Amino acid sequence: MAVQETYNYKVVRQFAVMTIVWAIVGLSVGVFIAAQLAWPALNFDIPWLTYSRLRPLHTNAVIFAFGGSALFATSYYVVQRTSHVRLFSDKLAAFTFWGWQAIIVSAAITLPLGITSSKEYAELEWPIDILVTLVWVAYAVVFFGTIAKRRMAHIYVANWFYGAFIITIAVLHVVNSLAIPVGLWKSYSVYAGVQDAMIQWWYGHNAVGFFLTAGFLGMMYYFVSKQANRPVYSYRLSVVHFWALIFTYIWAGPHHLHYTALPGWVQSLGMTMSLVLLAPSWGGMINGIMTLSGAWEKLRTDPVLRLLVVSIAFYGMSTFEGPMMSIKTVNALSHYTDWTIGHVHSGALGWVALISLGSLYYLIPRLFGRELYSLKLVEIHFWVATIGIVLYITAMWVAGIMQGLMWRAVNPDGTLTYSFVESVQAMHPYFIIRFLGGILFLSGTLVMAYNLWKSVAGAKTIEAAVPVPAAAH
Repeated sequence: MAVQETYNYKVVRQFAVMTIVWAIVGLSVGVFIAAQLAWPALNFDIPWLTYSRLRPLHTNAVIFAFGGSALFATSYYVVQRTSHVRLFSDKLAAFTFWGWQAIIVSAAITLPLGITSSKEYAELEWPIDILVTLVWVAYAVVFFGTIAKRRMAHIYVANWFYGAFIITIAVLHVVNSLAIPVGLWKSYSVYAGVQDAMIQWWYGHNAVGFFLTAGFLGMMYYFVSKQANRPVYSYRLSVVHFWALIFTYIWAGPHHLHYTALPGWVQSLGMTMSLVLLAPSWGGMINGIMTLSGAWEKLRTDPVLRLLVVSIAFYGMSTFEGPMMSIKTVNALSHYTDWTIGHVHSGALGWVALISLGSLYYLIPRLFGRELYSLKLVEIHFWVATIGIVLYITAMWVAGIMQGLMWRAVNPDGTLTYSFVESVQAMHPYFIIRFLGGILFLSGTLVMAYNLWKSVAGAKTIEAAVPVPAAAH
Protein backbone atom coordinates (compact mmCIF):
# COMPACT_ATOMS: atom_id res chain seq x y z
CA MET A 1 0.00 0.00 0.00
CA ALA A 2 1.33 3.43 -0.98
CA VAL A 3 1.46 6.46 1.30
CA GLN A 4 0.48 9.78 -0.32
CA GLU A 5 2.87 12.72 -0.09
CA THR A 6 2.37 16.03 -1.87
CA TYR A 7 4.88 18.35 -3.48
CA ASN A 8 5.19 21.93 -2.28
CA TYR A 9 3.64 23.76 -5.22
CA LYS A 10 2.74 26.88 -3.22
CA VAL A 11 6.22 28.43 -3.36
CA VAL A 12 6.59 27.42 -7.02
CA ARG A 13 3.31 29.17 -7.84
CA GLN A 14 4.40 32.29 -5.95
CA PHE A 15 7.72 32.55 -7.78
CA ALA A 16 6.10 31.73 -11.15
CA VAL A 17 3.55 34.53 -10.79
CA MET A 18 6.20 37.03 -9.67
CA THR A 19 8.39 36.02 -12.62
CA ILE A 20 5.72 37.45 -14.95
CA VAL A 21 5.20 40.53 -12.77
CA TRP A 22 8.92 41.36 -12.62
CA ALA A 23 9.35 40.63 -16.33
CA ILE A 24 6.81 43.34 -17.12
CA VAL A 25 8.37 45.78 -14.62
CA GLY A 26 11.97 45.17 -15.73
CA LEU A 27 11.17 45.28 -19.45
CA SER A 28 9.10 48.46 -19.00
CA VAL A 29 12.06 50.22 -17.34
CA GLY A 30 14.28 48.99 -20.18
CA VAL A 31 11.93 50.36 -22.83
CA PHE A 32 11.75 53.69 -20.99
CA ILE A 33 15.52 54.15 -20.80
CA ALA A 34 15.85 53.03 -24.45
CA ALA A 35 13.44 55.89 -25.25
CA GLN A 36 15.61 58.24 -23.16
CA LEU A 37 18.63 57.45 -25.35
CA ALA A 38 16.64 58.49 -28.42
CA TRP A 39 14.88 61.41 -26.71
CA PRO A 40 16.97 62.57 -23.71
CA ALA A 41 14.35 65.08 -22.53
CA LEU A 42 12.38 62.12 -21.18
CA ASN A 43 14.34 62.28 -17.93
CA PHE A 44 12.29 65.45 -17.19
CA ASP A 45 15.30 66.80 -15.21
CA ILE A 46 14.28 64.55 -12.30
CA PRO A 47 17.39 62.92 -10.72
CA TRP A 48 15.75 59.55 -10.01
CA LEU A 49 14.47 59.33 -13.60
CA THR A 50 17.90 59.82 -15.17
CA TYR A 51 19.37 57.05 -17.34
CA SER A 52 22.32 56.63 -14.95
CA ARG A 53 20.00 55.63 -12.09
CA LEU A 54 17.37 53.69 -14.03
CA ARG A 55 19.84 51.58 -16.02
CA PRO A 56 21.06 49.62 -12.95
CA LEU A 57 17.41 49.33 -11.85
CA HIS A 58 16.63 47.78 -15.26
CA THR A 59 19.52 45.29 -15.13
CA ASN A 60 18.75 44.25 -11.55
CA ALA A 61 15.03 43.91 -12.33
CA VAL A 62 15.47 41.75 -15.43
CA ILE A 63 18.38 39.64 -14.13
CA PHE A 64 17.62 39.13 -10.45
CA ALA A 65 13.90 39.88 -10.17
CA PHE A 66 12.65 38.30 -13.43
CA GLY A 67 15.46 35.82 -14.08
CA GLY A 68 15.96 35.00 -10.39
CA SER A 69 12.27 34.34 -9.78
CA ALA A 70 12.19 32.09 -12.87
CA LEU A 71 15.17 30.14 -11.54
CA PHE A 72 13.65 29.73 -8.07
CA ALA A 73 10.31 28.59 -9.52
CA THR A 74 11.71 26.09 -12.01
CA SER A 75 14.46 24.71 -9.76
CA TYR A 76 11.99 24.07 -6.91
CA TYR A 77 9.62 22.36 -9.37
CA VAL A 78 12.26 20.29 -11.15
CA VAL A 79 14.10 19.13 -8.00
CA GLN A 80 10.84 17.86 -6.49
CA ARG A 81 9.63 16.14 -9.66
CA THR A 82 12.96 14.46 -10.40
CA SER A 83 13.71 13.50 -6.77
CA HIS A 84 10.15 12.29 -5.98
CA VAL A 85 10.14 14.13 -2.65
CA ARG A 86 8.74 17.36 -1.21
CA LEU A 87 11.06 20.31 -0.70
CA PHE A 88 13.42 19.90 2.25
CA SER A 89 11.80 22.71 4.30
CA ASP A 90 8.57 24.55 3.55
CA LYS A 91 9.46 27.35 5.99
CA LEU A 92 12.89 27.96 4.47
CA ALA A 93 11.36 27.86 0.98
CA ALA A 94 8.82 30.50 2.07
CA PHE A 95 11.69 32.57 3.52
CA THR A 96 13.48 32.46 0.14
CA PHE A 97 10.35 33.80 -1.58
CA TRP A 98 9.62 36.67 0.79
CA GLY A 99 13.32 37.44 1.30
CA TRP A 100 13.93 37.61 -2.46
CA GLN A 101 10.95 39.93 -2.98
CA ALA A 102 12.23 42.15 -0.14
CA ILE A 103 15.64 42.35 -1.87
CA ILE A 104 13.98 43.35 -5.16
CA VAL A 105 11.85 46.04 -3.53
CA SER A 106 14.94 47.36 -1.69
CA ALA A 107 16.76 47.60 -5.02
CA ALA A 108 13.79 49.38 -6.59
CA ILE A 109 13.95 52.02 -3.82
CA THR A 110 17.71 52.49 -3.38
CA LEU A 111 18.94 52.47 -6.98
CA PRO A 112 16.79 55.39 -8.26
CA LEU A 113 17.88 57.32 -5.13
CA GLY A 114 21.49 56.92 -6.27
CA ILE A 115 22.45 54.55 -3.44
CA THR A 116 24.88 52.26 -5.21
CA SER A 117 28.23 50.50 -4.85
CA SER A 118 28.79 51.32 -8.58
CA LYS A 119 29.80 47.71 -9.37
CA GLU A 120 28.00 46.39 -12.44
CA TYR A 121 25.33 43.77 -11.59
CA ALA A 122 26.43 44.19 -7.93
CA GLU A 123 25.22 47.72 -7.30
CA LEU A 124 23.28 46.98 -4.11
CA GLU A 125 24.77 48.34 -0.90
CA TRP A 126 26.02 46.22 1.98
CA PRO A 127 22.81 45.80 4.10
CA ILE A 128 20.99 44.42 1.05
CA ASP A 129 24.03 42.27 0.16
CA ILE A 130 23.79 40.63 3.59
CA LEU A 131 20.11 39.80 3.00
CA VAL A 132 21.02 38.36 -0.43
CA THR A 133 23.54 36.08 1.31
CA LEU A 134 21.01 34.90 3.93
CA VAL A 135 18.38 34.13 1.29
CA TRP A 136 20.93 32.35 -0.88
CA VAL A 137 22.12 30.14 1.98
CA ALA A 138 18.48 29.21 2.68
CA TYR A 139 18.00 28.46 -1.03
CA ALA A 140 21.04 26.16 -1.02
CA VAL A 141 19.80 24.34 2.09
CA VAL A 142 16.36 23.79 0.54
CA PHE A 143 17.72 22.66 -2.84
CA PHE A 144 20.54 20.40 -1.68
CA GLY A 145 18.47 19.15 1.27
CA THR A 146 15.85 18.00 -1.24
CA ILE A 147 18.55 16.29 -3.33
CA ALA A 148 19.88 14.58 -0.19
CA LYS A 149 16.52 13.05 0.72
CA ARG A 150 15.61 12.05 -2.86
CA ARG A 151 13.96 8.68 -3.51
CA MET A 152 15.71 8.31 -6.87
CA ALA A 153 19.30 7.10 -6.82
CA HIS A 154 20.04 9.13 -9.92
CA ILE A 155 20.43 12.94 -9.84
CA TYR A 156 18.90 14.23 -13.08
CA VAL A 157 21.26 16.45 -15.13
CA ALA A 158 19.09 19.58 -14.79
CA ASN A 159 19.77 19.46 -11.05
CA TRP A 160 23.52 19.43 -11.70
CA PHE A 161 23.18 22.74 -13.57
CA TYR A 162 20.91 24.26 -10.92
CA GLY A 163 23.30 23.09 -8.19
CA ALA A 164 26.38 24.56 -9.90
CA PHE A 165 24.55 27.85 -10.37
CA ILE A 166 23.60 28.03 -6.67
CA ILE A 167 27.10 27.23 -5.36
CA THR A 168 29.01 29.46 -7.80
CA ILE A 169 26.75 32.50 -7.38
CA ALA A 170 27.18 32.21 -3.60
CA VAL A 171 30.98 32.34 -3.93
CA LEU A 172 30.92 35.13 -6.54
CA HIS A 173 28.54 37.29 -4.52
CA VAL A 174 30.39 36.98 -1.22
CA VAL A 175 33.88 37.57 -2.65
CA ASN A 176 32.95 40.47 -4.95
CA SER A 177 30.75 42.20 -2.37
CA LEU A 178 33.38 42.33 0.40
CA ALA A 179 33.36 45.96 1.51
CA ILE A 180 34.08 48.29 4.41
CA PRO A 181 30.88 50.08 5.51
CA VAL A 182 31.25 53.79 6.30
CA GLY A 183 27.56 54.38 6.91
CA LEU A 184 24.22 52.63 6.67
CA TRP A 185 24.03 53.07 2.89
CA LYS A 186 27.65 53.61 1.91
CA SER A 187 30.65 51.28 1.71
CA TYR A 188 33.94 50.96 -0.12
CA SER A 189 35.25 47.80 -1.76
CA VAL A 190 38.07 46.02 0.06
CA TYR A 191 39.86 45.76 -3.31
CA ALA A 192 41.55 48.62 -5.15
CA GLY A 193 42.61 49.48 -8.67
CA VAL A 194 43.13 46.70 -11.18
CA GLN A 195 42.46 44.01 -8.55
CA ASP A 196 39.00 45.50 -8.00
CA ALA A 197 38.37 45.47 -11.75
CA MET A 198 39.51 41.86 -12.07
CA ILE A 199 37.38 40.65 -9.14
CA GLN A 200 34.39 42.62 -10.52
CA TRP A 201 34.61 41.00 -13.96
CA TRP A 202 35.31 37.58 -12.53
CA TYR A 203 31.98 38.18 -10.80
CA GLY A 204 30.27 40.04 -13.66
CA HIS A 205 30.98 37.58 -16.43
CA ASN A 206 30.24 34.58 -14.24
CA ALA A 207 26.96 36.13 -13.18
CA VAL A 208 26.28 35.76 -16.91
CA GLY A 209 27.91 32.33 -16.95
CA PHE A 210 26.20 30.79 -13.94
CA PHE A 211 23.14 32.91 -13.12
CA LEU A 212 22.15 33.54 -16.76
CA THR A 213 23.51 30.39 -18.39
CA ALA A 214 23.95 27.37 -16.09
CA GLY A 215 20.65 27.90 -14.27
CA PHE A 216 18.72 28.33 -17.51
CA LEU A 217 20.40 25.26 -19.01
CA GLY A 218 18.74 23.41 -16.12
CA MET A 219 15.44 24.68 -17.56
CA MET A 220 16.44 23.55 -21.05
CA TYR A 221 17.30 20.02 -19.97
CA TYR A 222 13.93 19.58 -18.25
CA PHE A 223 11.29 21.64 -20.00
CA VAL A 224 12.32 21.12 -23.65
CA SER A 225 12.30 17.38 -23.07
CA LYS A 226 8.90 17.54 -21.31
CA GLN A 227 7.26 19.82 -23.88
CA ALA A 228 8.54 17.70 -26.79
CA ASN A 229 7.72 14.50 -24.89
CA ARG A 230 11.13 13.15 -25.95
CA PRO A 231 14.20 12.06 -23.94
CA VAL A 232 17.28 14.26 -23.94
CA TYR A 233 19.11 13.56 -27.22
CA SER A 234 22.33 12.41 -25.55
CA TYR A 235 22.48 12.08 -21.80
CA ARG A 236 26.23 11.41 -21.98
CA LEU A 237 26.71 14.67 -23.90
CA SER A 238 24.68 16.53 -21.25
CA VAL A 239 27.11 15.36 -18.55
CA VAL A 240 30.15 16.27 -20.69
CA HIS A 241 28.48 19.62 -21.39
CA PHE A 242 28.08 20.24 -17.66
CA TRP A 243 31.68 19.55 -16.61
CA ALA A 244 33.25 21.30 -19.61
CA LEU A 245 31.06 24.37 -19.17
CA ILE A 246 31.58 24.90 -15.45
CA PHE A 247 35.34 24.39 -15.69
CA THR A 248 35.79 26.75 -18.65
CA TYR A 249 33.34 29.57 -17.91
CA ILE A 250 34.95 30.65 -14.64
CA TRP A 251 38.13 31.76 -16.47
CA ALA A 252 36.52 33.98 -19.13
CA GLY A 253 36.03 37.22 -17.13
CA PRO A 254 39.25 39.03 -18.20
CA HIS A 255 37.95 39.44 -21.75
CA HIS A 256 35.95 42.41 -20.39
CA LEU A 257 39.24 44.15 -19.60
CA HIS A 258 41.17 44.02 -22.90
CA TYR A 259 43.45 47.01 -23.46
CA THR A 260 43.30 48.07 -19.81
CA ALA A 261 45.86 48.03 -16.97
CA LEU A 262 45.18 44.30 -16.45
CA PRO A 263 48.38 42.28 -17.17
CA GLY A 264 48.52 41.16 -20.81
CA TRP A 265 48.84 37.46 -19.94
CA VAL A 266 45.61 37.63 -17.91
CA GLN A 267 43.82 39.24 -20.86
CA SER A 268 45.15 36.53 -23.18
CA LEU A 269 44.10 33.78 -20.75
CA GLY A 270 40.58 35.22 -20.65
CA MET A 271 40.47 35.33 -24.46
CA THR A 272 41.78 31.77 -24.81
CA MET A 273 39.30 30.30 -22.33
CA SER A 274 36.48 32.26 -23.98
CA LEU A 275 37.34 30.61 -27.30
CA VAL A 276 37.51 27.17 -25.65
CA LEU A 277 34.06 27.89 -24.16
CA LEU A 278 32.56 27.70 -27.64
CA ALA A 279 32.85 23.89 -27.61
CA PRO A 280 30.76 23.07 -24.51
CA SER A 281 28.28 25.85 -25.33
CA TRP A 282 27.58 24.49 -28.80
CA GLY A 283 27.58 20.93 -27.47
CA GLY A 284 24.74 21.93 -25.16
CA MET A 285 22.90 23.79 -27.92
CA ILE A 286 23.08 20.79 -30.25
CA ASN A 287 21.92 18.50 -27.44
CA GLY A 288 18.94 20.76 -26.73
CA ILE A 289 17.83 21.13 -30.35
CA MET A 290 18.42 17.46 -31.22
CA THR A 291 16.13 16.48 -28.33
CA LEU A 292 13.41 17.10 -30.94
CA SER A 293 14.65 14.10 -32.96
CA GLY A 294 11.55 12.15 -33.92
CA ALA A 295 9.29 15.06 -32.99
CA TRP A 296 10.22 17.79 -35.48
CA GLU A 297 6.64 17.97 -36.79
CA LYS A 298 5.54 19.31 -33.37
CA LEU A 299 7.19 22.64 -34.25
CA ARG A 300 4.37 23.25 -36.75
CA THR A 301 1.60 22.91 -34.19
CA ASP A 302 3.18 23.72 -30.81
CA PRO A 303 4.18 27.40 -30.40
CA VAL A 304 5.41 26.75 -26.84
CA LEU A 305 7.94 24.22 -28.15
CA ARG A 306 8.88 26.65 -30.92
CA LEU A 307 9.54 29.34 -28.30
CA LEU A 308 11.82 26.96 -26.38
CA VAL A 309 13.72 25.81 -29.48
CA VAL A 310 14.25 29.35 -30.80
CA SER A 311 15.65 30.27 -27.36
CA ILE A 312 18.24 27.50 -27.77
CA ALA A 313 19.11 28.85 -31.23
CA PHE A 314 19.72 32.29 -29.67
CA TYR A 315 21.86 30.60 -27.01
CA GLY A 316 23.97 29.09 -29.77
CA MET A 317 24.25 32.40 -31.60
CA SER A 318 25.18 34.49 -28.56
CA THR A 319 27.70 31.87 -27.34
CA PHE A 320 29.37 32.02 -30.76
CA GLU A 321 29.38 35.81 -30.81
CA GLY A 322 30.82 36.15 -27.28
CA PRO A 323 34.02 34.17 -27.95
CA MET A 324 34.48 35.99 -31.26
CA MET A 325 34.20 39.37 -29.50
CA SER A 326 36.75 38.23 -26.91
CA ILE A 327 39.47 38.01 -29.61
CA LYS A 328 41.65 41.05 -29.03
CA THR A 329 41.62 42.27 -32.64
CA VAL A 330 37.81 42.06 -32.80
CA ASN A 331 37.52 43.58 -29.32
CA ALA A 332 39.61 46.56 -30.45
CA LEU A 333 36.61 47.49 -32.63
CA SER A 334 33.72 46.28 -30.45
CA HIS A 335 34.82 47.39 -26.97
CA TYR A 336 32.71 50.18 -25.40
CA THR A 337 30.34 50.19 -28.39
CA ASP A 338 26.70 49.20 -28.67
CA TRP A 339 27.74 46.01 -30.45
CA THR A 340 28.30 44.71 -26.90
CA ILE A 341 24.74 45.78 -26.02
CA GLY A 342 23.45 43.83 -29.01
CA HIS A 343 25.40 40.75 -27.91
CA VAL A 344 24.13 40.99 -24.33
CA HIS A 345 20.51 41.27 -25.46
CA SER A 346 20.71 38.43 -27.98
CA GLY A 347 21.51 36.32 -24.92
CA ALA A 348 19.24 38.11 -22.45
CA LEU A 349 16.11 38.40 -24.60
CA GLY A 350 16.69 35.58 -27.07
CA TRP A 351 18.00 32.95 -24.65
CA VAL A 352 17.20 33.82 -21.02
CA ALA A 353 13.81 35.47 -21.48
CA LEU A 354 12.44 33.08 -24.11
CA ILE A 355 13.52 29.89 -22.26
CA SER A 356 11.99 31.30 -19.06
CA LEU A 357 8.71 32.33 -20.66
CA GLY A 358 8.50 29.04 -22.59
CA SER A 359 9.05 27.09 -19.36
CA LEU A 360 6.30 29.12 -17.66
CA TYR A 361 3.87 28.26 -20.47
CA TYR A 362 4.48 24.62 -19.54
CA LEU A 363 4.52 25.20 -15.79
CA ILE A 364 1.71 27.59 -14.85
CA PRO A 365 -1.24 25.64 -16.31
CA ARG A 366 0.01 22.53 -14.47
CA LEU A 367 0.53 24.40 -11.22
CA PHE A 368 -3.05 25.70 -11.30
CA GLY A 369 -4.66 22.62 -12.85
CA ARG A 370 -5.97 24.37 -15.98
CA GLU A 371 -5.54 24.10 -19.74
CA LEU A 372 -3.67 26.93 -21.44
CA TYR A 373 -6.29 29.52 -22.47
CA SER A 374 -5.11 30.14 -26.05
CA LEU A 375 -2.39 28.61 -28.23
CA LYS A 376 -3.13 31.34 -30.78
CA LEU A 377 -2.02 33.98 -28.26
CA VAL A 378 1.21 31.98 -27.71
CA GLU A 379 1.70 32.10 -31.49
CA ILE A 380 1.24 35.89 -31.47
CA HIS A 381 3.64 36.21 -28.51
CA PHE A 382 6.25 34.11 -30.31
CA TRP A 383 6.26 36.20 -33.49
CA VAL A 384 6.00 39.61 -31.81
CA ALA A 385 8.83 38.77 -29.37
CA THR A 386 11.08 37.24 -32.04
CA ILE A 387 10.67 40.19 -34.42
CA GLY A 388 11.36 42.52 -31.49
CA ILE A 389 14.59 40.71 -30.63
CA VAL A 390 15.79 40.74 -34.25
CA LEU A 391 15.08 44.48 -34.58
CA TYR A 392 16.87 45.18 -31.30
CA ILE A 393 20.04 43.20 -31.87
CA THR A 394 20.52 44.02 -35.57
CA ALA A 395 20.14 47.74 -34.81
CA MET A 396 22.79 47.44 -32.11
CA TRP A 397 25.13 45.39 -34.30
CA VAL A 398 25.05 47.96 -37.09
CA ALA A 399 25.22 50.89 -34.69
CA GLY A 400 28.06 49.37 -32.68
CA ILE A 401 30.26 48.55 -35.67
CA MET A 402 29.59 52.04 -37.07
CA GLN A 403 30.52 53.56 -33.67
CA GLY A 404 33.79 51.63 -33.51
CA LEU A 405 34.75 52.60 -37.06
CA MET A 406 33.91 56.27 -36.45
CA TRP A 407 35.97 56.34 -33.24
CA ARG A 408 38.97 54.81 -35.03
CA ALA A 409 38.80 56.95 -38.20
CA VAL A 410 41.73 59.36 -38.50
CA ASN A 411 42.68 62.04 -41.00
CA PRO A 412 46.03 61.94 -42.90
CA ASP A 413 47.50 64.31 -40.30
CA GLY A 414 46.58 61.89 -37.48
CA THR A 415 43.66 63.88 -36.05
CA LEU A 416 40.29 62.22 -35.43
CA THR A 417 37.89 62.38 -38.37
CA TYR A 418 34.75 62.47 -36.20
CA SER A 419 34.00 64.02 -32.85
CA PHE A 420 32.31 61.90 -30.20
CA VAL A 421 29.13 63.96 -30.58
CA GLU A 422 29.01 63.12 -34.31
CA SER A 423 29.09 59.40 -33.46
CA VAL A 424 26.20 59.91 -31.02
CA GLN A 425 24.21 61.76 -33.71
CA ALA A 426 24.77 58.90 -36.16
CA MET A 427 23.38 56.47 -33.58
CA HIS A 428 19.99 58.22 -33.30
CA PRO A 429 18.00 56.20 -35.88
CA TYR A 430 19.34 52.95 -34.41
CA PHE A 431 18.29 54.03 -30.92
CA ILE A 432 14.75 54.44 -32.27
CA ILE A 433 14.82 50.98 -33.88
CA ARG A 434 16.06 49.49 -30.60
CA PHE A 435 13.22 51.23 -28.75
CA LEU A 436 10.69 49.73 -31.21
CA GLY A 437 12.24 46.28 -30.74
CA GLY A 438 11.89 46.64 -26.97
CA ILE A 439 8.25 47.76 -27.33
CA LEU A 440 7.52 44.63 -29.37
CA PHE A 441 9.18 42.31 -26.86
CA LEU A 442 7.33 43.94 -23.95
CA SER A 443 4.05 43.71 -25.91
CA GLY A 444 4.58 39.98 -26.40
CA THR A 445 5.14 39.56 -22.66
CA LEU A 446 1.90 41.45 -21.93
CA VAL A 447 0.06 39.11 -24.33
CA MET A 448 1.53 36.17 -22.39
CA ALA A 449 0.47 37.67 -19.05
CA TYR A 450 -3.10 38.04 -20.33
CA ASN A 451 -3.09 34.48 -21.69
CA LEU A 452 -1.85 33.00 -18.41
CA TRP A 453 -4.22 35.14 -16.32
CA LYS A 454 -7.16 33.86 -18.39
CA SER A 455 -5.79 30.32 -17.98
CA VAL A 456 -5.74 30.40 -14.18
CA ALA A 457 -8.68 32.74 -13.47
CA GLY A 458 -10.96 30.93 -11.07
CA ALA A 459 -8.71 27.89 -10.97
CA LYS A 460 -8.56 25.75 -7.86
CA THR A 461 -5.00 25.33 -6.68
CA ILE A 462 -3.83 21.76 -6.58
CA GLU A 463 -1.17 19.74 -4.76
CA ALA A 464 0.30 17.03 -6.94
CA ALA A 465 0.42 13.72 -5.12
CA VAL A 466 3.25 11.27 -5.66
CA PRO A 467 2.96 7.66 -4.56
CA VAL A 468 5.66 6.76 -2.07
CA PRO A 469 6.33 3.07 -1.43
CA ALA A 470 5.59 2.16 2.17
CA ALA A 471 9.00 0.46 2.38
CA ALA A 472 10.67 3.83 1.90
CA HIS A 473 9.54 4.95 5.38
